[in-house]
Amino acid sequence: MRIVIAVILTIAAAFVALDYATYPPPLPDYAAARAAYRPSEAWLYDRHGTLIDSARVDFDKRRLAWTPLDKVAPTVPQTIIAAEDHRFEHHAGIDWLALAGALRARLLGHPTRGASTLSMQLAGFLDPELARPGARSWRDKLRQLRAARRLESRWTKPQILEAYLNLAPFRGEAQGIGAAALGLFGKTPAALSPDDAQLLAALLPDPQAPAARLAERACRRAHAADCTRIEAQAASMLGPARSLALDPGLAPHLSDRLLKTPGLRLTTTLDAATQRLAVAALRRQLQGLGGSRARDGAALVVDNASGDVLAYVGGIGGASTAPAVDGANSYRQAGSTLKPFLYAQAIERGYLTPASILDDSPVQLDTASGLYVPQNYDRGFKGPVSARTALAGSLNIPAIRTLLLVGTDPFRDRLWDTGYRGLTEDGQYYGFSLALGSAEVTLLEQAAAYRSLARGGAWSPLRLLKDQKPAQPRTATTPAAAWLVADMMADPNARAATFGLDSALRLPFWAAVKTGTSKAMRDNWCVGFSDRFTVAVWVGNLEGDPMRAVSGTSGAAPVWRDLMLALHVRTPGRAPPPPAGVEARRIAFADHLEQPRREYFLQGTGQPLIAAAPEIARRPRIVSPVAGTVFAIDPDIPPARQRFAVAVAGDLTAKRLRLDDRDLGPADARPLIAAAPGIHRLRLIDAAGTIIDDVRFTIR
Repeated sequence: MRIVIAVILTIAAAFVALDYATYPPPLPDYAAARAAYRPSEAWLYDRHGTLIDSARVDFDKRRLAWTPLDKVAPTVPQTIIAAEDHRFEHHAGIDWLALAGALRARLLGHPTRGASTLSMQLAGFLDPELARPGARSWRDKLRQLRAARRLESRWTKPQILEAYLNLAPFRGEAQGIGAAALGLFGKTPAALSPDDAQLLAALLPDPQAPAARLAERACRRAHAADCTRIEAQAASMLGPARSLALDPGLAPHLSDRLLKTPGLRLTTTLDAATQRLAVAALRRQLQGLGGSRARDGAALVVDNASGDVLAYVGGIGGASTAPAVDGANSYRQAGSTLKPFLYAQAIERGYLTPASILDDSPVQLDTASGLYVPQNYDRGFKGPVSARTALAGSLNIPAIRTLLLVGTDPFRDRLWDTGYRGLTEDGQYYGFSLALGSAEVTLLEQAAAYRSLARGGAWSPLRLLKDQKPAQPRTATTPAAAWLVADMMADPNARAATFGLDSALRLPFWAAVKTGTSKAMRDNWCVGFSDRFTVAVWVGNLEGDPMRAVSGTSGAAPVWRDLMLALHVRTPGRAPPPPAGVEARRIAFADHLEQPRREYFLQGTGQPLIAAAPEIARRPRIVSPVAGTVFAIDPDIPPARQRFAVAVAGDLTAKRLRLDDRDLGPADARPLIAAAPGIHRLRLIDAAGTIIDDVRFTIR
């Protein structure tokens, strides 16, 4: 009896040990497995749900989105079941007949055929420990058998088949039916043919097999009399890699910027039709210019009312030597595109009106680093011109004179408030060249800033994502000044002296526009707006080398024009009505400097006759020394002879100069200064002691 009990206990212990040794790992249910599935891709959609681009985010394996079974051509699961597990519908995870046949073949020394069912293979996909390399022992096989049984008890047959098709490795890094169909055949899973299905089934037991072996295996299973077609398809399937994306690739730079998480699906504010228009217009222009003149470009279209970006083109490739760089979000020198904000600031402060006369003649300005001698684009000078003509014609010297009125620091601060966040230094750092766009800006910043002018000076950030909450707008420019500047930029007659009457900037409807070209012809801009849309375009070379034979209206402007015409094909742009605080007057110019016309002014600043102001009427200010100037004392020259003159301008009646704590006397005396080494403060004050102007300089 003891022996019997001992035997029973031994057998029981053996069964317990066997059960423990072969206990399958915990496997997820269907819902958990699908929820844990992570594609290697992420997708970008337009505002209407149309796919516009995708990006690969996970580079371990290539997976596309989970493909439901009803989105796979029926011939695929049928063929794979016939090839891998023809009794799939009738077993509970283990094909005992196939196992018996495999065991018999092994005992007889015959070649063995695999007996793994789809359920057993799926268990290995769900827990790689079951299918690790070298996992061929009896214990590993028993664990896989038990895992398949457990899987079948919790999953339905369609769920098992669907998960198998999505997790099976087919070729190289392609995992799942979606990646295999697109990567090998350039099709969706729903479009696969019977021949495609046979080749996919042939790949499963040997994903790295050569084309000839795959064709032979597929042909044999298909019972085809002529295998030529399948052989050709196998060779094509393993030929040059196909794109694993069905999307049109409309916004690659934006997708690279936004898509960072595998499986992410973002709905943008873009409109696929508008995006195609922008891509086509930019491509057409760059092809026309040729890679030897300009290689790169970028374009944006913004809805004025919402701030939604409707088109975002960071580049089109083509002849580009830096196609991965996002031209829409790269900092480039602004050129003349900052001038509207300078004139708006001068107008709202009462320093200028659109009819004010500015002198477009040679000027030399003392700066801390030496003389600054600005030039116009055409190297010519037009003499006295109105502010309207100066802005519309993009004249540089009048812009510099306007900056002298406004001040570099206030202008820099205004640009910062208008969203130009690349201006991280103070105004003295940029100096007078800030009026001509020496600062670096992005195309996105340009579009947002010009949109603010279209919206009466109200600035808010642009929206790229549909679920992004609109930001509360804030006033960057007064509505009256914004309207006046827009009216100046929309005046074709005012820009005629520089651009002609029939340039790319002239449209058959109302639109305000400004071009800009940076130093050494490295960047060409065209930014403008109608009552509904803002369009911003940049053309240049991303690597920074100059363009060749590209002018302000032959680079970016044609793209801007094409887009504006396409956007307004049904509803032309309309001129916005003047806001409160703007008055219209009929004016004439003394000495017939410009033709009489109807002009607009801030309320209370209009006048019928425009003439040059006498010196006494001009704002008093210190002309020299310029703030930030550094003077060096020469030890070989007597100190008494090392003095410099103070230059002042404007109405100097009852004005005095003060150096640090020392009174220098009346401002119109133009004293000579000698001071000790150090930082000094020179102030212009009135009779009440109020500071009118203030500069700091250094003596070393």
